Amino acid sequence: MTEKVLNKPMYADEIVKIFRRGLPKDELIEKISDYHTSDIADALEKMTADERKALYPVLGVELVAEIFSYIEDSEEYLKEINSDKVANLLSEMDSDDAVDILEKLGDDDRKRIVALLDNDAKQDVRMILSYDDDEIGSEMTTNYIVISKNLSIKEARHELISQAGENDNINTIYAVDDNNCFFGAIDLKDLIVARNYQNLDDIIVKSYPFVKAHEKITDCIEQLKDYAEDSIPVLDDEKHILGVITAHDIVQVVDEELGEDYAKLGGLTAEEDLNETTFQSTKKRLPWLIILLFLGMGVSSVVGIFESVVAVIPIVICFQSLILDMAGNVGTQSLAVTIRVLMDENLTASDKLKLTVKEMKVGFSNGILLGVMAVIFVGLYIFLIKGNDIAYSFIVSGCVGFSLLASMVISSLIGTLVPMFFNKMKIDPAVASGPLITTINDLVAVVTYYGMVWLLLINILHLT
Repeated sequence: MTEKVLNKPMYADEIVKIFRRGLPKDELIEKISDYHTSDIADALEKMTADERKALYPVLGVELVAEIFSYIEDSEEYLKEINSDKVANLLSEMDSDDAVDILEKLGDDDRKRIVALLDNDAKQDVRMILSYDDDEIGSEMTTNYIVISKNLSIKEARHELISQAGENDNINTIYAVDDNNCFFGAIDLKDLIVARNYQNLDDIIVKSYPFVKAHEKITDCIEQLKDYAEDSIPVLDDEKHILGVITAHDIVQVVDEELGEDYAKLGGLTAEEDLNETTFQSTKKRLPWLIILLFLGMGVSSVVGIFESVVAVIPIVICFQSLILDMAGNVGTQSLAVTIRVLMDENLTASDKLKLTVKEMKVGFSNGILLGVMAVIFVGLYIFLIKGNDIAYSFIVSGCVGFSLLASMVISSLIGTLVPMFFNKMKIDPAVASGPLITTINDLVAVVTYYGMVWLLLINILHLT
């Protein structure tokens, strides 16, 4: 696998050289047939628009359709082909790949091209487009083999061969009953090795997993990952097979979900890419920034409440950022751990309590170590650099260390409870983004720190 990835750019360059040699069509097709379609797609990206336009008719619509399924920004290349030929191209592609391309086009272009598709492709594409982006039906493909459970072994093999010309997802064959409802699945290997005198029913796995088309992707993604099958059928409410989710689709779905979660952890409303305009990126970032602005104003207001504390012992303001930064870091760490754990839908209340206690223990353990270090080094800084007497220096550093310990324990608790709260409210816990947790922990840390200074240094020790 690593070798292929490393050599891929070299393959693309080789293919470009072959394309530019002006070979006869048959010889060209024969030479590039030794390369993977993904490498041919990379080669097309290295060519000029005029070179590609001259090459499309030579390669033929079927091969170009397969190549386009590997091109990330294929909508740019579609502009090099007229609408009629684009429709022919998409009609040859798997329905899910065609939908991926169509979704990147404008509404007018999409409607025009869909209207030009052949009847089968048009029906499949419209069905997939009818599902919301967050529903599993939007990610399925109609490329699958289905047979009746009443066939003989020999008849099942003939049916497989008959359908394999149009559908190449053949590793798993789906069986339906007399009402055309999903009955089970057959592994290709089991059908190949089965004896003709056997009953087809004997090799059908009747408890094979499935998902419903209107299920939310976030609700069934763990189920899809756990089964690790080549494909899983997608059913309607009457248990009719509408399509399948392939292993490739599952990888894409997981990648998209991780991308969305990563965006939310960064305080974005959606994932960004390099091709977005400044306005689009601003629109995605602005909502959270507005929320954080008001939360930040709350933090500043709280600091203002403790203005008298800072006036009496001004040196304490030097260590405010230390407390805030550590509290924010600890909270974000607990947030990341909690979101990962919450992906397990079987998590019990007891498990959540254990996680909360564990995170607080971790926060306490780290707080003790870092608090002791803060007492020593902050005390030495106040004594040696600021020139205060040693007792005063270590009393202040002791308050800093104790505040650090308290804020880290509380921040660990918040970083665990906030995503749990969001999850309980049926809101994606990733919405409890890093910036949100950090700002909340800033508020907690400020109150903890200046509260400790006010209580310990001013009211108990009268350090003025």
